[in-house]
Amino acid sequence: MSKQHDPTLALRVAILAGGSSAEAQVSRNSAAQIEQALVDSGHKTQVIELNDHCVQALLTMQPDVVFPALHGPPGEDGTVQGMLEMLHLPYVGSDVRGSALAMDKAIAKNVFVRQGLPVSEDYIVHPGDDLSAAAEAIQAQLGARVALKPLNQGSAIGVQLLPNGGDIAATLRGSIEYGSCLVEPYIEGREMTVGVLQLQDERLVHPVIEIHTPVGAWYDYEHRYTAGQSEHVLPASISQDLGHRLQAIATSAHHALGLRDLSRADFIVTEEDEIYLLEVNALPGMTPVSLYPEGAAAIGYPFKRLVHTLVTQAFQRGQP
Repeated sequence: MSKQHDPTLALRVAILAGGSSAEAQVSRNSAAQIEQALVDSGHKTQVIELNDHCVQALLTMQPDVVFPALHGPPGEDGTVQGMLEMLHLPYVGSDVRGSALAMDKAIAKNVFVRQGLPVSEDYIVHPGDDLSAAAEAIQAQLGARVALKPLNQGSAIGVQLLPNGGDIAATLRGSIEYGSCLVEPYIEGREMTVGVLQLQDERLVHPVIEIHTPVGAWYDYEHRYTAGQSEHVLPASISQDLGHRLQAIATSAHHALGLRDLSRADFIVTEEDEIYLLEVNALPGMTPVSLYPEGAAAIGYPFKRLVHTLVTQAFQRGQP
C-alpha cells in the first residue's frame, strides 16, 4: 500500500521551531508538545530551529512533511511557507497567501468587511508618522478609550489597552516599536474563541471557549502562557443562538482568508451579545495551556489524533 493511502505509515516529520520572533519560546513549547505526540503515533521526528541553517537541515533530513510550530513573523506571515514551497516540501497549515492575509490585522479586517463579518472601526499608524497628530485623529475618530495592536504580532505582543483613556501618543510610541499599529476602540466584553479544523473538504468547528482572567487583568502574554493565570470555560455559558453565530463567523473568516487545515478566531462579545471579530490565528498555539487543542479534543480530536491527522493530511496533499 502506498504512503498516500496508508494512514498508519510512519512519516519523517520536521518540526520547525523558535526563530527571531518575540514568541520564539512559545513556539519551542508548542514544538515539544507536537514532537511527543507524533513520536507516540510512531512518526520519526526532528525539531529544527528556524535560523540561518534550517534550509540545510531540511535538505539533509528530507522530511515527508513539515510542521511549522511557529508563532509570529516570519513563521506565520507566509515567509516560511514560501521557503517550504520553494523546497517542494509539504507542510501543515495555510499557504503563503492565507498566512500573509491572516497575519496582517488590517488586511484581514478588510477581507472581513467585504464578507460582512462584524469588526470594529480602526485607525492605522505607521513608523515615521507624526504620533501627536495621529493621537489627535484617533481621539476624534475613535474616542479616548482605545486598544493598540501591532499589525503583525501574535500572543498579544505589544498590545496596549487604554480602557480609561490616557496619553495615546505616548502609548503609540510603545506599540510602534513592533512596526505599524492598528488602533481600535476599547470594547468592554467577554473574550471568546472558536477553532476550525479543516479535513479535506469538510470544516469542523470547535465549541465556543470563553476565557476568564482575574479581575483587572486581560488575556495578555502572561495570562496566555502561565498555568493557572486564566480559566478556559468549554463550552462557554452562552445561548445556543450566540454560540452558533460565533461558530458561523469563525468558519466564514477561515474561508474568507483562504486558510487551510486549522485556525482560531478570537472575539469580544458585549453584554448585549454584540459580536466583534478581533482576528484569526492561522497557526494557533499547541502548548499545554493553549486554546486550540482544548477545542479540538472537544470534537473528538485529542492532541495525539489532532497532530497525526494534520501531518497525514499535509503529506497526502503533497503527493502527485
